[in-house]
Amino acid sequence: MKDAAASAADAGIGRVLLFAALIVCLSMGIRHSFGLFLAPMTTANGWSREAFSFAIALQNLVWGAAQPFAGLAADRFGARRVLWLGGLLYAAGLAGMAFAASSGGFAASAGLLIGLAQSGATYSVVFAALGRVVPEARRSWAMGLVAAAGSFGQFLMVPVAATLIDGMGWFGTLLVFAAAAFLIVPLGSALTRGIAAGAGRHGQTALEALREAGAERGFILLTLGFFVCGFQVVFIGVHLPTYLLDHGLGARVGMVALALIGLCNIAGTYVAGHLGSRVPKRYLLSFIYIARSVVITAYLAAPLTPTSTYLFAAAMGLLWLSTVPPTNAIVAQVFGVRFFGMLSGLVFFSHQIGSFLGVWLGGRLYDRTGSYDTVWAICIALGVVAALLHLPIDERSLASRRLPAAA
Repeated sequence: MKDAAASAADAGIGRVLLFAALIVCLSMGIRHSFGLFLAPMTTANGWSREAFSFAIALQNLVWGAAQPFAGLAADRFGARRVLWLGGLLYAAGLAGMAFAASSGGFAASAGLLIGLAQSGATYSVVFAALGRVVPEARRSWAMGLVAAAGSFGQFLMVPVAATLIDGMGWFGTLLVFAAAAFLIVPLGSALTRGIAAGAGRHGQTALEALREAGAERGFILLTLGFFVCGFQVVFIGVHLPTYLLDHGLGARVGMVALALIGLCNIAGTYVAGHLGSRVPKRYLLSFIYIARSVVITAYLAAPLTPTSTYLFAAAMGLLWLSTVPPTNAIVAQVFGVRFFGMLSGLVFFSHQIGSFLGVWLGGRLYDRTGSYDTVWAICIALGVVAALLHLPIDERSLASRRLPAAA
């Protein structure tokens, strides 16, 4: 009987992991292709790089600002409706990008609508559902597996986007992606089937959980560190293809580089989730951030060639979203899963503030100076800062810390 129950539980976990992976693969894969639209859309519409960059920056900021509320809704009422709304808004936003007649309209669709969509269709909401099914001992591994699916989405969707843009143009490609994003709605239903909705109305309230997190130094340090992650990865993801074009390397080099980041991130994210169950997560995060600074420094110091770019992309890919499983696992481990969606959403908001600044400053400083050098230097310095911030984090649960005092 115990073996049968264990097998049934494993099957349930497997089903949840499958649909969670498919949702994240779609939602993250599409967004990672946006850098390929920068050159053709700005040329066709006569927009500046800053205008395009601002819209994507706004997307990241809106995504982050809305994430705690989307997470709280998933905590209280279940993830299904949140995923439905996220899928519908994603499809509407991508269609709006295609039909935008002005930079303001583009900002409203690519920035506002897709930002809101991503808050309801990515990690915090999916992980909130995951946390109710997967036991704590396997949670970091499960988060790593699903985050790796997001990396596979990047590996898959970047070359798909490049091929579609070459074949049917950016307009048609955005409409194809809008139809693909709509699939998040039925996938959300499949993911949440059989998962209890809501955290109930008894015990700790959301406000009490917020106060508790705000008083925990480790939560603040984790939040500050995730800001750096957002700054680095979104700057590179959006501006690397154009940086390469500026230095005489073809569009194919940028496409291959982004695809390599996605491919190597599959391994990097999964390994980070696996290691997060075995070694202190704070040390793992410190290593990831300092390694990013080293990789960026080496890339800028070496001659810029397709080979050096592919090596850089492979190394960064191993470090790309590898911060996601240990960061979210620390939140769940310290505070539990009851308000995990809301608390992880707050940490993610910091990530998105960094994303906003990374992508926007990339465009603004390029337009002012004709170079990305300053932003590359900021990325290196922030990596060192983030590595130091994670070292003092206490990963013990708050409940376990209270036990000696209670005894």
